[in-house]
Formats: sequence, structure tokens, C-alpha cells
Amino acid sequence: MQDNQTRLIGVLQSHRVKTLRDIRHIERILMQNTTPEAIEAMADAWTYYVQSNNLLSELRGQTKNYPFSSECLDEAKTLVLEDPNRARSWNPCWLVLTKIAESNLIAKHAHDLASRPAMWGIITPLEANVQQLERACMEEWTSAVQRMLRHWEVPPLQEAQ
Repeated sequence: MQDNQTRLIGVLQSHRVKTLRDIRHIERILMQNTTPEAIEAMADAWTYYVQSNNLLSELRGQTKNYPFSSECLDEAKTLVLEDPNRARSWNPCWLVLTKIAESNLIAKHAHDLASRPAMWGIITPLEANVQQLERACMEEWTSAVQRMLRHWEVPPLQEAQ
């Protein structure tokens, strides 16, 4: 068991694992026998995943019709960094996805995107068209975030010290 844990920690530290599903798979294994070294490796792997744009790439891979807003993700990252309760989890990916879901960021950024003149080219859209695009973005983005959050059956929270 210890050799396997050491190997998995090494895999996380090398950043060879680049998808939420794969990092989450390793996290499940390591959480069976949690050590400070394992938690640190998981935290570093998740931080790298979020900061290296792998999270954005996966979100955009799930939102082909209306690519996920990088501004929405950036705002969520900022809100997590400013959140005094961020220490409740070693997992910044989960914290960012949760912040997106709980802070109404999708609605805000879908509205911002749909309202941009650049989205419409030379035509001036009717308000109904703007609202239709906003709803479509909201549905697709919300679905992607919810699918990603389903990877955690139990929130990755630290036990109270």
C-alpha cells in the first residue's frame, strides 16, 4: 500500500495527469489512507490543474456550442482566493466549481457575453435574441459545471482541527 501511495504521489507531483477524472481517480485512492504528504500532493495537483488552464479546457470541451467563459472562471478563482473559508478544502478545483455554482457567476457572465456587440457583428440584436443567447449559455455552462461536480460523491472538506 505504501509503495502504491508513494508512486501515486509521484504521478501527481509530475503533473502527468491532466484531466479531472484522472486526478479524481488518484484522489479517491489516496484518501483511503490519508497522509499529510498525500494531501499536499493532491492540493498541488489540483492547483496546477486549475492554474494551467486544464480546467478551462475541460469546461470548454463540454461546452462546444457556447464555449465556457474564461472571465467566469477567472472571477471564481479570485473569489476563492479572497474567501477566508478556502482552507476548508485542499481541492481548489472543487472550490472554484462550487463558487461558480453558488455565486450566480454563470448568469452574470452569460448576460455579459450575450450583451457584447462583438457577439452580433454588424447587426443590432433584439432583446429577445440577447436573452435567448444568454439562456443557451447558462444552460450549457451550468450543465458542464454540474457534471464536473458530480465527480465528488462527498465534498473534499478538511476535518475541523
